[in-house]
Amino acid sequence: MTQKTQALHAILTAQPVMPVVAVADVAGAVKLARALAKGGLVSIEITLRTPAALEAIRAVADEVPETTCGAGTVLSPRQFDQAVEAGARFVVSPGATHALVRHVEDSEVPLLPGAASPSELMGMMEAGYELLKFFPAEQLGGVPFLKALAPVFQSIRFCPTGGISMTNVGDYLALPNVLCVGGSWVAPKEAVEAGDFDTITRLAAEAAALKA
Repeated sequence: MTQKTQALHAILTAQPVMPVVAVADVAGAVKLARALAKGGLVSIEITLRTPAALEAIRAVADEVPETTCGAGTVLSPRQFDQAVEAGARFVVSPGATHALVRHVEDSEVPLLPGAASPSELMGMMEAGYELLKFFPAEQLGGVPFLKALAPVFQSIRFCPTGGISMTNVGDYLALPNVLCVGGSWVAPKEAVEAGDFDTITRLAAEAAALKA
């Protein structure tokens, strides 16, 4: 299990939906993580898309012990190291490069890299990876595409992200090669900005009740 598959599998199967969030400030990130955890989503992916992201990961890791905080949108070995140093328990990348895959080999923090085409999937299998992100899911073919991949790549399991909502999440979770989905709908930007964390807890509870 060269991917630290067991540890990553436990994180991805702990809940049917992984909240994927971009945070504007540290205090808001802590409140958001607590609201999501209260609703039953105890793992969260904070994307490195904002200047506050790394400090937000550090704060959530320190102040919200009930949450398993990961880092998303990691594009380079340097960002991987920064995320781990900040306290990320897992790291997510939209794709994969040889440099990134080599760099993480000795880290105890598992990487969930992205792959979509058959060639990319074969390359990740050769590198010892069985758990992959599929992004952007809807734009790349969504449920029909993942269904077509299943009989060929029988050992691969996915966390699809991108364009998924409560209207189509059930179709994804019904696929045998999907462990969970990534979604931003559980933490709407307008609710976060308004400080409406009760709504976020309610949406998290609805998502946590879904069956993978």
